[in-house]
Amino acid sequence: MFQIGDFARAGNVSVRMLRHYDGIGLLRPARIDSTGYRLYEAAQLARLNRIVALKDLGFTLETVAGILDDAPGASELRGMLALRRHELQQQLAADSARLAAVEARLRIIEKEGTMPEYDVTIKSLPAVRLAELSGVADSFEPASISPVIQPLYEQLFAELRTAGITPTGPGIAYYEAGTEGSVRVHAGCPIPAHATGAFDVVDLPAVEQAATLIHRGPMDDVMPSVQALARWIEANGYTSTGYNRELYLDYGMGADPQQWVTELQEPVTR
Repeated sequence: MFQIGDFARAGNVSVRMLRHYDGIGLLRPARIDSTGYRLYEAAQLARLNRIVALKDLGFTLETVAGILDDAPGASELRGMLALRRHELQQQLAADSARLAAVEARLRIIEKEGTMPEYDVTIKSLPAVRLAELSGVADSFEPASISPVIQPLYEQLFAELRTAGITPTGPGIAYYEAGTEGSVRVHAGCPIPAHATGAFDVVDLPAVEQAATLIHRGPMDDVMPSVQALARWIEANGYTSTGYNRELYLDYGMGADPQQWVTELQEPVTR
């Protein structure tokens, strides 16, 4: 028989951990003497070693207890291990992405001597139904976009009021490449599913991954934010798959443009 301290050393675990295993019924001592001291048999080392091995694979103690007590078949155990492998692969991918983000930020700080002004987040974008009007701008520069998109939104809001429709969320603008460097500008607002009016109704598809950045101020001053987003995408190992969308989070008509808040959403892939 092993006293608890000797059994802990043999199994390379702590006495506190053995007491915890006893408390949850995972590994009870072979007997407890008259003084309340826990005693273990040598054969119990096999169960302890299996507990340690399964814990090292990342299984919870509850799952470990099920494996040891229920004795699942080879097929079921294979499935559990395959699921654990998938979880670890996802964790590794997430950690690799975080490491790349840390390294990219370090490079920016080392190059510019200061913290980046912009923070970028990777997120998915849901599908959304839009009421929209569209037009064509000569280029993607703000000097070309603003004279097109502002009248489009003024007309769109007027048409929504006429139709008695209240948008269900902030405005969303998106862009498509045209001919000879031109850009088709889409000025939209989310609307209820069955709303109609003197505007186009478009189901904007979901985006699996988008790099997003918050721009504060007028859209005429957006290019530094657009360029910062492009630098971040390149530095972090992503590739842009199209023009960014613009989600107008705080864009009151007649409000001070310096207070506007817009989220730039650029679809990306690795």
